[in-house]
Amino acid sequence: MVKGIYTAASGMRAQQWRLDSVANNLANLNTDSYKRELVSFKANPEMLLRRTNDDGVYRIPFGSADNAPIIGKLGTGVELNELFVDFSQGAFKETENDYDLALEGRGFFVVATPYGERYTRNGGFQLGKEGFLETKEGFPVLGQKGPIRIQANNFKVDREGSVWINAQYAEDPDQMIGREDNEWGQVVLLDTLRLVGFERERYLKKQGSSLYRADEFSGEPLELTEAGEPAGAGTRPQVFQGFNEAANVEPVREMVQMIEVNRSYEANQKIIQSHDSMLGTLINQYAKYNG
Repeated sequence: MVKGIYTAASGMRAQQWRLDSVANNLANLNTDSYKRELVSFKANPEMLLRRTNDDGVYRIPFGSADNAPIIGKLGTGVELNELFVDFSQGAFKETENDYDLALEGRGFFVVATPYGERYTRNGGFQLGKEGFLETKEGFPVLGQKGPIRIQANNFKVDREGSVWINAQYAEDPDQMIGREDNEWGQVVLLDTLRLVGFERERYLKKQGSSLYRADEFSGEPLELTEAGEPAGAGTRPQVFQGFNEAANVEPVREMVQMIEVNRSYEANQKIIQSHDSMLGTLINQYAKYNG
């Protein structure tokens, strides 16, 4: 009976993990580029139940329990196996804001922080005080040449992530190499956004403010330079200016999961109450007949 209590308790703990994940997903339903969290569990090893006595008489010699007949298996509960992020594509929201960028395909923007380079899917950028393209927290967005310095309303970003500015604003002679005429007029190539990917992106760690950091499980960032349509695991995602990527959370699915969690938690709670009641009865009856 005590084993049953521990097994049910592990089930309750598992549902707590699920509830935390679902609650976090629902809380970030309107957070741009938020990626929902998922949890997976694994069963603890099962115990083999063997018959060791019959009619009160011990039939198997001591130390030879392996020879006892197997009468079944007993589950010992579950444990958390993995808490990971689902990086599936979110829907696009048009903002008509030149500073908003969205990625279609697998990949991340690179930003500079006091703790080193960090990675984000949230392209809701802004113009910093010193003219750099920054996140809402003030972290510079990195291009191939470093932080990208622009001016208000004078830049365009194409699908490949190239940042173009009006030729009249080009001060660096090196920029003149990229001069060309296109649908935006006479422009100069300023820089190209750094976009990176990971072999095992599901292991990236959330750091807050829509930022992720790499570790030994996710692997080092891989520079994405090859264009592809649609972008796959090893190709560079397309960049859409004037759009934000919405969260990939489906509220109906999350609410259904929350209902399932509550029912599972209550079921395990009732199992513990039943085991506790039976254990109390057993102790009282034993005391009654052997007192």
